[in-house]
Amino acid sequence: MKYLTPILTVAAVALVGMTVPVRTTTTPAPAAQISMPDQNTWKIDAGHSSPTFAVKHLVVSTVRGRMGSISGTISYDGKNVSSIRVDAAIDVKGLSTGNDARDRDLRGADFFDVDKFPTMTFKSKRVEPIDEQKFKLTGDLTIRGTTREVVWTVEGPSPIVKSARDQRVAATATTTINRFDFGLKYNALVETGGAVVGSDVSVTIDIEATRPPG
Repeated sequence: MKYLTPILTVAAVALVGMTVPVRTTTTPAPAAQISMPDQNTWKIDAGHSSPTFAVKHLVVSTVRGRMGSISGTISYDGKNVSSIRVDAAIDVKGLSTGNDARDRDLRGADFFDVDKFPTMTFKSKRVEPIDEQKFKLTGDLTIRGTTREVVWTVEGPSPIVKSARDQRVAATATTTINRFDFGLKYNALVETGGAVVGSDVSVTIDIEATRPPG
């Protein structure tokens, strides 16, 4: 019996070890990171924005047209125009002046060459307030792969209109560019010496932009 006692003791200890629950420590998983939309970012609403242009024809008349849709984003805190930053693109293939033959020429290699350069882009660099209703917006305009600095005069931004679905703001930007600066070098002349197509092109963009309700 005295020889069995150590064996029984070891067996008892083993049984206790098997039945005692083992504590484990579980490290909680890190909380999921929720990406919140930037309330200062506005999306240009292509359906309610319109890029248009006007250029002299045969020195005496003015041809007006519309580019294709405009897309991009505007950074704006809703209060200070100095906070405005614009990054936009315009579809040149959608150009239209209401004359099919002329539109084909404008889309061709003598002008916009849309097969190689289907979009024009603008990225702002600085803002200069003029008064409570206007400011100047300076940035890089790229047409046909050529980039030049241009200055827009902007009327706005409008008061923000809020709804349950979104918030909206609008503005109108105008500038005049020389088409030769961007490689649009077609230069046929009429008998009197004037150009068939003028060098200066007036550009107007009516923009409406949206952001989520806040």
